[in-house]
Amino acid sequence: MPTYRIVTLPGDGIGPEIMDEAKKLLAAIGSKTGTTFACEDQLIGGAAIDATRAAGEPVSALPPATLEAAQSADAVLLASVGGPKWDDPTPGAVRPEAGLLGIRKSLQLYLNLRPVRLWNALIGASTLKPEVLEGVDVLIVRELTGGLYFGVHERKADVAGAGVGGAAGQTAVDSMEYAEYEIDRVVRWAFEAAGRRRGRVCSVDKANVLETSRLWREVAARVAADFPEVEASNMYVDNAAMQLVYNPAQFDVLVTENTFGDILSDEASMLTGSLGMLASASLGDGTALYEPSHGSAPDIAGKGIANPIAQLLSVELMLRYSFQMDEAADQLAAAIGSVLDAGWRTADIADDSTPADHILGTSAMGDKVVEAYLAQ
Repeated sequence: MPTYRIVTLPGDGIGPEIMDEAKKLLAAIGSKTGTTFACEDQLIGGAAIDATRAAGEPVSALPPATLEAAQSADAVLLASVGGPKWDDPTPGAVRPEAGLLGIRKSLQLYLNLRPVRLWNALIGASTLKPEVLEGVDVLIVRELTGGLYFGVHERKADVAGAGVGGAAGQTAVDSMEYAEYEIDRVVRWAFEAAGRRRGRVCSVDKANVLETSRLWREVAARVAADFPEVEASNMYVDNAAMQLVYNPAQFDVLVTENTFGDILSDEASMLTGSLGMLASASLGDGTALYEPSHGSAPDIAGKGIANPIAQLLSVELMLRYSFQMDEAADQLAAAIGSVLDAGWRTADIADDSTPADHILGTSAMGDKVVEAYLAQ
């Protein structure tokens, strides 16, 4: 019987609540498949900052123990990080997001997958018209360890002419850098994925302005030549943002750099009506990391009303990409679909037609998914 060691990172806000549902689901999958999922909690984000500060240790959003455990695990399952409690304006202050960026970099997770799947039962939850959403099934492939987020960030104080009215003032600089190999490996993965899907890749850049984008487009063209069976196209990021709400069904696989991917994937999430319905996978050369696409939602933390489905769908991706358990992943996806088809909702995906007794809390929704999974 296989045993998989999973480092679980509950993090901040609603993280611990939705992680509990993921563990409940993993226990059910384990019992059905004869697999052991050994979960080990570690600290990240604001929770890590608080814990290291309280212990008198160097303040860190990614303690060494967390990183060591993650590097030796079979997979990492993350919930959420951040919140206003840790919005320290002090220059150089440790922020929760540093833990997320740090673990991605340390695990060499250079590629992020964001599947945008439309659930028939929730087509009315989107602000877009149902006819616009028909046929939407997009895989967003985002480069994850380069670009602006990992460039040099600095401020230059008392620069002549930089202030109001030409007086001395501060200048801020953020650098964006990409090497050819960083682009090649991500774009190549996107083309390989498209070959298993509907055979179309759209590479998104800003090549009319940015030198990094011009290099991106050149590398994408070279990679496309290796995949003649895949239809390749390019699109400027501003047009891509518009097309995602105008005609999202035109996209199959969409590949882009870090910052553009961050923005476009959050925009695309609203096609489904809620960030609470989208999971993501971060892949690379070592241990993979899986997480919901939403944030820590501190305003509802502790209330037991958070939508756990994105966290449960992160488990689905983990089953597919880390453990090659496609049958269990398919059954999990079907279970979630059946729960939604039966009218069960959390508050964020409920509407005026949802009966009050069908609006569930976090734990109750997790129970419904587990019940539906085990019933198959």
